[in-house]
Amino acid sequence: MSNNKNDFVKEITNIEDNFTQWYTDVVLKAELADYADTKGCIAIRPYGYAIWENIQNYADKKFKELGVTNLSMPLLIPESLLNKEKDHVEGFAPEVAWVTIGGQEELEERLCIRPTSETMMSTMYAKWIKSWRDLPVLGNQWCNVLRWEKETRPFLRSREFLWQEGHTVHETEKEAREFTLKIHDVYADVIEELLAIPVLKGRKTEKEKFAGAVETYTVETLMHDGRALQAGTAHYFGQNFSKPFEIKFQNREGKEEYGYQTSWGISTRLIGAIIMAHGDNRGLKLPPMVAPIQAVIVPVAAHKEGVVEKAQELHDMLKKNFRMKLDLRDNYSTGFKFNDWEMRGVPVRIEIGPKDIEKAQAVLVRRDNLEKEIVKLDELESRLAEVLEAIQKNMYDECAKRRDERTTVAHSLDEILKNLDENQGYVKTMWCGNVDCENKIKEVTGAHSRCIPFEQEHLGDVCPVCGKPADTMVVWGRQY
Repeated sequence: MSNNKNDFVKEITNIEDNFTQWYTDVVLKAELADYADTKGCIAIRPYGYAIWENIQNYADKKFKELGVTNLSMPLLIPESLLNKEKDHVEGFAPEVAWVTIGGQEELEERLCIRPTSETMMSTMYAKWIKSWRDLPVLGNQWCNVLRWEKETRPFLRSREFLWQEGHTVHETEKEAREFTLKIHDVYADVIEELLAIPVLKGRKTEKEKFAGAVETYTVETLMHDGRALQAGTAHYFGQNFSKPFEIKFQNREGKEEYGYQTSWGISTRLIGAIIMAHGDNRGLKLPPMVAPIQAVIVPVAAHKEGVVEKAQELHDMLKKNFRMKLDLRDNYSTGFKFNDWEMRGVPVRIEIGPKDIEKAQAVLVRRDNLEKEIVKLDELESRLAEVLEAIQKNMYDECAKRRDERTTVAHSLDEILKNLDENQGYVKTMWCGNVDCENKIKEVTGAHSRCIPFEQEHLGDVCPVCGKPADTMVVWGRQY
């Protein structure tokens, strides 16, 4: 039977045998994306793009509640503009792609294909802002960017990807810092509430912060195999960009002052997070809130009189409140359809056949735990809502349980390595704050500092590397 817990999609590699290949198989088999002829780039297919649209719509609404408005900036950035902020250009130089010829003529100045838009946004803001009355400027664009990555993987690290990048200017340092943290909270909400993935919130170390930022705040997530994935970042820039780009305004006392800036972004990498946090040997597993199709109706014995008509009736009723799909494909068996929709991660499958129609019932099958239940047709709409809510919660709880099981504490460099090799996941330690110790941990274990969590714990008094006094807790992990 298709609902046997050991009956898996044969074209997908076992998740425990080869997680990397399993991931690629799911991306391709579930038709989320495909490799493009442009090396290092992917074509996002309609099903994958529909997931991105749901993320986009949810996040965009949250941004607008904070007063953010959308705009659009040029794709090409003059080299002279990029060079205005030294730390920024040094951070992105290895990933920049350049346009040197336009038509048949060599350009007088190279144009960078945007890896991010701090420089372009800052230039335009400098033109638009004159007085404190013009502030705050809360701008965001949904766009594509290009970073010349050496090693690529669909959604996680492709050369061209989709994202949103917010750039704001504020009157005071306090206001800018507060806004950065508000966006940080929005990102946590998107990932936890919409994607059902628990996050670790905190601040990046100096070594790991964004090029040109005063401080970088991050929401970290843990995947099925115990590797960490940075899911979103928000940066407080202070005046690091406003000074070189001359973003000045007349303050309330009539004096000239530089603005205080922020920058923040999430990307289609979140689709990769959904796959790796929730998927299993059947394939994709989508949280109902972000799923393009929340429930699919599969008629059983569709050739028999009245079955298709009843399935259509149920579909038309349910589509008013749910994202529905009716599978009337006549070139596939019912068993194939069951496996196919499970592989695509649709949260609920509704089965209805002649015997169900006689009894005025349908069968609901959950994708998260494969449990079945029989539901009376006059209760189907209300029960489907309850089941979808239960699935969303259960998927979050399962991720949280896995994160807790894969979170350990270490008091020495050897223990950090041992924990990572045996359990992967997050490792919590104290840290003296010295970058040499941070580098040593990465060199020996392959782990990066994920963040300095907002919720600090006292795990000891000394750094696990140098043995010197330490009063800061850091979370480490191997990353994607």
